[in-house]
Amino acid sequence: MANSTIHTSSIILALAIVLAALATQSEARAFFVFGDSLVDNGNNNYLATTARADSPPYGIDFPTHRPTGRFSNGLNIPDFIGQAIGSDFLLPYLNPELNGENLLNGANFASAGIGILNDTGVQFANIIRMFQQYQYFEQYQRRVAALIGPERTQQLVNSALVLITVGGNDFVNNYYLVPFSARSRQFSLPDYVVYLISEYKKLLMRLYDLGARRVLVTGTGPLGCVPAVLAMRSTNGQCSAELQQAAGLFNPQLTQMLNQLNSQYGSDIFIAANTGRMTADFVNNPGAFGFVTSKIACCGQGPYNGLGLCTPLSNLCPNREIYAFWDPFHPSERANRYIVQQILRGSTDYMSPMNLTTIMALDSRT
Repeated sequence: MANSTIHTSSIILALAIVLAALATQSEARAFFVFGDSLVDNGNNNYLATTARADSPPYGIDFPTHRPTGRFSNGLNIPDFIGQAIGSDFLLPYLNPELNGENLLNGANFASAGIGILNDTGVQFANIIRMFQQYQYFEQYQRRVAALIGPERTQQLVNSALVLITVGGNDFVNNYYLVPFSARSRQFSLPDYVVYLISEYKKLLMRLYDLGARRVLVTGTGPLGCVPAVLAMRSTNGQCSAELQQAAGLFNPQLTQMLNQLNSQYGSDIFIAANTGRMTADFVNNPGAFGFVTSKIACCGQGPYNGLGLCTPLSNLCPNREIYAFWDPFHPSERANRYIVQQILRGSTDYMSPMNLTTIMALDSRT
């Protein structure tokens, strides 16, 4: 009798554990990512474009040690954020494995080379511009609604965390791409920034209309200090003043615009992540963060390893942990980890109006 009672109790306990696990799984927060190469998890692998990271040594430090389409030696910013919120690695939206139950985790719609403006990155040909990323998001919602119904789909999207990273390419792959570019003839730099912010505002309002209610919006990094810009514009290793000015104008106006939108919607929908300051921390003082250099890319060629793409024929540093930049444009995995630590726990100097840990605590009570 005692053994029977113990056996029954064991079955009940096992069932309770399974049900709890299922409940946790169904309540896991979906995660959506929009933007450019800083957050692309491999959508461009499926496109006829030169903006791809699907050959070695990309992915050398990823768990599989193989290229995934991430512009990193390992994990990128969405990967670290996903780990923090208990999400699996997001699949790119174009990955054929993104179907069925996998859809409920969310999706990554980002595409390397794109910008706020549709004419940014034209040299890369087939890339998923922002309006197309949103079209895919609408398609995604229809696919999920077919699985779990429209009401639960709306709940999934409304309660999701969204990350959007876009803007840097509008400078380096548009305004400053060539001397006397079409946009630089059309706008002075201050006027161009005002125009970009007004266009970005439209994108964010459209994202709200599509159901996003918690959106991390990153600024742009120190554009004038990346190895690619040093290789092309620097004579003495100093950051390009022109591109630094661009970032210096863009980031504060972005935060101001997000505050205006939050006032308009009456809620802290949009969270400003000051990635410019986060990146400047280790660019300006690499030694304080355990980096040997923030000027030379780990993978590349030419001055500062800043020219061209990272390819199997490029110079490759033996220790990726001590390089702030993996390739001519993108932070190393270790630098990405530092950025996300600030997104998670940073003060209001880095995150406005609050960091991601505070957001998760607030949202868990609702």
